[in-house]
Amino acid sequence: GSCPMKYNPRVNEQVARLPGIAHVHPDQPEDSVQGLLGLLHELQTWLVEISGFSDVTLQPAAGAHGELVGLMMIRACLDSRGQQHRKKVLVPDSAHGTNPASAALCGMYCVELKSGADGRIDLDELKKHLDDDVAALMMTNPNTAGAFESDIKEICQLVHDAGGLVYGDGANLNALVGMARPGDMGLDCLHINVHKTFSTPHGGGGPGAGPVAVNDTLAPFLPVPKIVKDGDVYRVLTQSEQSVGSVLSTIGQTGVYMRANA
Repeated sequence: GSCPMKYNPRVNEQVARLPGIAHVHPDQPEDSVQGLLGLLHELQTWLVEISGFSDVTLQPAAGAHGELVGLMMIRACLDSRGQQHRKKVLVPDSAHGTNPASAALCGMYCVELKSGADGRIDLDELKKHLDDDVAALMMTNPNTAGAFESDIKEICQLVHDAGGLVYGDGANLNALVGMARPGDMGLDCLHINVHKTFSTPHGGGGPGAGPVAVNDTLAPFLPVPKIVKDGDVYRVLTQSEQSVGSVLSTIGQTGVYMRANA
């Protein structure tokens, strides 16, 4: 599949092995790791710009973990609106197999949408399932069949009008980078597979990374800790009022992210 079929430059490995990166401990004081925090903050800025969203978390340790975190934020957002009853997640039949598991872990359930003859989301099929129970639509663009969702803005608007949110799977982000931005299409969040798009190793049971970019609607619910810039100093924010909390014991998989940064 697409996971191993990409370029892994040797320079990425050399960067990740620099002593100031490879020999850093997660519990070191902030003032002793300003360079590393600066590089990670720079990566956050780039991912936000590339994807077209307003903020990002580096916490998730894999793409599937990012998917789960995306749904956790959607769940928290709906709960903050007093819409605990919304538990239905719409999933196209071309979607990733981990979608139902992520939904179940967030107390929700999936309903499959049958694709049209062209391999894209069928608008009439979508409209049939848009009711007061809809929490989210999970989608990939371009999708698993390799087709671009040409009605993407209308799809997002229909879901939003029904009170739901739109989660994007960034598995095929390669096809968009530098050409179009998912955030501009109306999606509320997007997990990014850095092992596919930014030439990092695949998780495979080892360290991985699955950052999640979000729009202003979901930004208050981002996990902590999170790197922020305070003047010329980088800080690690450990508390945020509406945050879903911590989903990893550190700020993120630093070695993987330094490969992506390179």
